[in-house]
Amino acid sequence: MSGLRIVVTGFGPFPGAPYNPTQPLVARLTRLRRPALADVELAGHIFPVTYRAVDRELPELLAKLRPQALLMFGLATRTAHLRIETRARNAVTMLWPDAAQTRVRKGSIGLGPDAMTFGPHTAKLLRAARATGIDARPSRDAGAYLCNYLSWRAIEAACTDDHLQLAAFIHIPLLARGKAQRKDVGRITLEELVDAGEAMLMEIVKQARQSARP
Repeated sequence: MSGLRIVVTGFGPFPGAPYNPTQPLVARLTRLRRPALADVELAGHIFPVTYRAVDRELPELLAKLRPQALLMFGLATRTAHLRIETRARNAVTMLWPDAAQTRVRKGSIGLGPDAMTFGPHTAKLLRAARATGIDARPSRDAGAYLCNYLSWRAIEAACTDDHLQLAAFIHIPLLARGKAQRKDVGRITLEELVDAGEAMLMEIVKQARQSARP
């Protein structure tokens, strides 16, 4: 094939998180220029934190860009490490509204199994992230908010879309900002996160190339 298209996504602010570090992370990753990415078209997208936006914008992205892989990031404010999500649960919270103050009326996303897995490539993304020295761990619970909802919809798309082969979701923690250093606040810095993000991006490019081979 002549090239690959990879879409890297993040989320905007949401109640309780007026600053979402996935936004600068997506911007940094999609500006990367590396020899290994010479034939890769990178596109970034920031989802508003609403169920309606995910349901509208994800199909639009897939139809317009026809990517082979999705590398998605979300913020986990109560976690201090990187979480490589291995599955999405058929669950959605009825307690907290989204950024548009929309509350769902049932506790499941739809008909189907209790959970769906991303696939074995998540273990390779985990190893790639850990190789940069960052604290990264596998996770079987992406929550019941928009991150899990997007994960579920992305796995559905990977099972049905003609082009999308791989999807992955990474939860990132709150980052050290400004002049604060990790040793002072116990938080990962943006530079450390970009290094890990680049390693995972390179790995998903590798996996997408392998999946595209006859």
